Amino acid sequence: MMVTVNENYLLLKSSYIFSEINRKVEDFQRKNPDADVIRMGIGDVTRPLPSAVVDAFHSAVDEMAQEETFRGYGPEQGYPFLREAIAENDYASRGVEVSPEEIFISDGAKCDTGNIQEIFGQDNVVAVTDPVYPVYVESNVMAGRAGPADETGRYSGLVYIPCTEENGFIPALPEEKVDLIYLCYPNNPTGTALTEKQLAEWVDYARDSGSIILFDAAYEAYIQEDGIPHSIYEVEGAREVAVEFRSFSKNAGFTGTRCAFTVVPEELEVPDSQGRMHSLKELWNRRQTTKFNGVSYPVQRAAEAVYTPEGQREIRESIDYYMENARIIRESLESAGLRYYGGVNAPYIWIKTPEGMDSWQFFDMLLNEAEVVGTPGSGFGPSGEGYFRLTAFNSLKNTVRAMERISELSF
Repeated sequence: MMVTVNENYLLLKSSYIFSEINRKVEDFQRKNPDADVIRMGIGDVTRPLPSAVVDAFHSAVDEMAQEETFRGYGPEQGYPFLREAIAENDYASRGVEVSPEEIFISDGAKCDTGNIQEIFGQDNVVAVTDPVYPVYVESNVMAGRAGPADETGRYSGLVYIPCTEENGFIPALPEEKVDLIYLCYPNNPTGTALTEKQLAEWVDYARDSGSIILFDAAYEAYIQEDGIPHSIYEVEGAREVAVEFRSFSKNAGFTGTRCAFTVVPEELEVPDSQGRMHSLKELWNRRQTTKFNGVSYPVQRAAEAVYTPEGQREIRESIDYYMENARIIRESLESAGLRYYGGVNAPYIWIKTPEGMDSWQFFDMLLNEAEVVGTPGSGFGPSGEGYFRLTAFNSLKNTVRAMERISELSF
């Protein structure tokens, strides 16, 4: 007998897109040690944690230093104080029904959106928008649902729903039967959003077809316009067909602190091969209690502080700061004659590459001629080819400098 590898991993097309970007940038900086590279590729925040969050963090760490207030293992589902704060502030305040018991605290929406597929059968047909956040695709490749990729990069076992200029980046309902549907709105990478009416069409589709929507709402705090749902549960019937993922990373600066949550409603049930129904909430709870030991107490106290009046004021200041960066990027791109999308209800701006230039060629041009780093659209799927993503998460100073450099290029 020999040890063998999980061959599904060998079906992955290439390295994770952001690892490839880092490799290219490191190579450029090695050859150009004096280069002043401005990174606007990865969606990582740059502003520090809100002071209300830091104060709560310190207080909780002090508790951990005292015998009478020390805590060891916490509940895998999350401490009640944080689950209750989320239910009240993120849902009840909007007239949305979500109970604390339906909320599961985790160390990141990336982890949860990648892990959720474990509790579904191998023969489920998975649909993804295209372009798409790579984790949705690659976690299903690793699990054996995707099959091999063709020359375009599409995996044979997945259903791709193109989002392009031609359809206004609004995904069309699948023509074939699908079981699991990944939706991310406001969208990463295109920066576009769905109206309540558009999202309701997906909920109705899922209810009619017996599908489950895996709804990533990591960027809901950036919504600026009316009529854009902050939660899929604002849509009637969504509790029967949707799991929602949220994160503290982009609204409160927790990218390095790690805290997020997933909502699995009580009504959500899935059949087994014999047609017997099972609670998805209980299955997710079983998965988490087996494979996850919970988020640390200080981090959860820090996340709770996001919902204080001071915390809410501070995170709104950060969101406004990043959205001002987005405005600067949009106006600069327009002046440069580049077509773009997004950047109104999300911190991402999706650029159409200049005529005759593919995504990686545009990446190389910006890196070599402007010392600015973005993300090639092809890294998000075949329909991302010919596009390029910039983020608004850098400092205001760097954003202005980067756009000045780009404006000086000839396209």
